[in-house]
Amino acid sequence: MAQQRLGIIMHGVTGRMGMNQHLIRSICAIRAQGGVTLSTGDKVMPDPILIGRNAEKIEALAKAHGIARWGTDLDLALENRDDTIFFDAGTTQMRPQLLAKAIRAGKHVYCEKPIATNLNEAVEIARLAQGSGLKHGAVQDKLFLPGLRKLDMLRRAGFFGRMLSVRLEFGYWVFEGDLQPIQRPSWNYRKEDGGGMILDMMCHWRYVLDNLFGEVKSVSCLGTTHIPRRWDEAGQPYEATADDAAYATCELTGHNGEPVIAQINMSWVTRVRRDDLVTFHVDGTDGSAVAGLSSCRAQSRVATPRPVWNPDEKQTMNFFDQWQEIPDSQVYDNGFKIQWEHFIRHVVENAPYKWTLPEGAKGVQLVEAALESWQDRRWIDVPELNI
Repeated sequence: MAQQRLGIIMHGVTGRMGMNQHLIRSICAIRAQGGVTLSTGDKVMPDPILIGRNAEKIEALAKAHGIARWGTDLDLALENRDDTIFFDAGTTQMRPQLLAKAIRAGKHVYCEKPIATNLNEAVEIARLAQGSGLKHGAVQDKLFLPGLRKLDMLRRAGFFGRMLSVRLEFGYWVFEGDLQPIQRPSWNYRKEDGGGMILDMMCHWRYVLDNLFGEVKSVSCLGTTHIPRRWDEAGQPYEATADDAAYATCELTGHNGEPVIAQINMSWVTRVRRDDLVTFHVDGTDGSAVAGLSSCRAQSRVATPRPVWNPDEKQTMNFFDQWQEIPDSQVYDNGFKIQWEHFIRHVVENAPYKWTLPEGAKGVQLVEAALESWQDRRWIDVPELNI
């Protein structure tokens, strides 16, 4: 069994997602397990170089996790022919330019979502990647969550019969910063810095809806800024200019050609009283299921109870007890790590890979449609995206 090195330029990994999910729980975890196993049995060992603007911070991060290489000069890093992958988890505004620079330097590219702040830039970078002959990918981590994988297993088994609707509930209370410390970066609430619930989350919902429930055909969306004043990392007040919640309905064409309705509530100003921080409730003619990040519970047609509406008496049914837990059929690894392993195999041995930059552009397309719907207060069609 042979082992080969794979040089990866990792940019923007001092941020929360880049550091925790991509560096620590993906690349460092892959290194700790001895690399990625190829179809031949050979191993691929990632050899990352961390690139960032703050030399002190990037050096400390590298040393803390046993990474030998780090630097602040991205152009110099891109000149190194021994590093063949460029990864970006930096700011969304800079992402298309950074990806283009890496592609022109001959690097395969992989990045966080959204791949751009607007559809024109998203399509442009996706076309550049497609025409380059290089490998490319965008993060679609939620497809690899244990709860959604169980939900997808039910779908593939025909459990739902004809799927009717999906109800997606996402969010939690993000502290304003005056009484309790903030738990999300302040830029998330400034539109000028690339913040906003719709830009952040509709990219995710596009690939989840398309892959699990049906292709998005139209959207109606209302966004809002519920909390107009927040406090930043230094404790200074600022005006929140980005939407902190959005409420959308999407029309889908299901995998059997039948229509499916998706309702989406997403909010950073809601207090949680549900099974998880995100839940997906799917109803079908033959059964229903509710999935969170890890768990999934189902109720079949024949096991559906008969509740009685009587506002004069206290409800005696415990509706939560009437659902069957879908057991863990395997050990579920970190979703970001799983997709990293897929991308590495795609680069090294040309393994099939479908989570490409054009798929990332579809997410930005739904973002723009949702924003247009909010602005015009009307339904917006989502046509096929040709790249």
